[in-house]
Amino acid sequence: MSSVRTSRFTDTEAAPQIRVSFEFFPPKTAEMEQTLWEAIARLAPLQPNFVSVTYGAGGSTRERTHATVKRILAETMLTPAAHLTCVAATRGEINAVIDAYAQAGVRHIVALRGDPLGGIGERFAPHPGGYRNAADLVGGIKRIADIEVSVSAYPEKHPDSADVAADIDMLKAKVDAGASRAITQFFFENSLYFRYLDRVRQSGIGIPIVPGILPVQNFKQTKNFAARTGASVPDWLARRFDGLDDDPATRKLIAAAVAAEQVLDLVDHGVTNFHFYTMNRADLVYAICHLLGLRPGNGRRAEPHTHTETQRA
Repeated sequence: MSSVRTSRFTDTEAAPQIRVSFEFFPPKTAEMEQTLWEAIARLAPLQPNFVSVTYGAGGSTRERTHATVKRILAETMLTPAAHLTCVAATRGEINAVIDAYAQAGVRHIVALRGDPLGGIGERFAPHPGGYRNAADLVGGIKRIADIEVSVSAYPEKHPDSADVAADIDMLKAKVDAGASRAITQFFFENSLYFRYLDRVRQSGIGIPIVPGILPVQNFKQTKNFAARTGASVPDWLARRFDGLDDDPATRKLIAAAVAAEQVLDLVDHGVTNFHFYTMNRADLVYAICHLLGLRPGNGRRAEPHTHTETQRA
């Protein structure tokens, strides 16, 4: 006798509320700007819980991030979450950014330590007059403004952490400082997420641990991202894209199938909250959200999150 799969009923009224959020990066050129806003226009009717905008190392995209966030506030009904790091800046400089966001109407920040200016592989060194790490930054944000703070989590541990236990200790420090949600680095094996989630819960951390999903827009690019972030790319995933370098149409179909398989399996295991790394493109993310039962204007806008999201017994 087969068991009922929750994912087969996500588009029914009786289905659990699915919550989604989307991540974008600030554009560098006029062409990229157009691509970004086409993606935002396509995804906005799905009424995500929030949309986040990334922030380059050392504030290298600070002005573009701020401009994108302000435009989202001015021209859409979306709730923007601005990324912020503590790389290569003093507390005063970072506090000024926090205050500017608060003055602009931003009520959600994604607080990150950030990568060293020299890139992955270089040892991180806090600015002498800056925030020491992400937990320190979370505390600074909460002291300055009444702003919701999300932070990062790493199912395969942060590349700079000694081990997973140390990584979870840092997550606990971020929660103690005021973080109310963690968004994971992308992963492709769901067992990694559930194993990590079990350890997080066993350590007494109760905030939502939202799985970060990366639809594979470009397999070679994804492999490079994974190498920099400590995420693994399983052999089965490489095989699925093997031989498709010159076949973009089939690559897109395979990418949709891979992402759908991952997300629907998570739904079948009780997950109801997802964060999509869009790469500023809407097509794959929109299709996956459709499978999750989200429809433009269907009134199923995500409610404010609760601490029961993605809990496991």
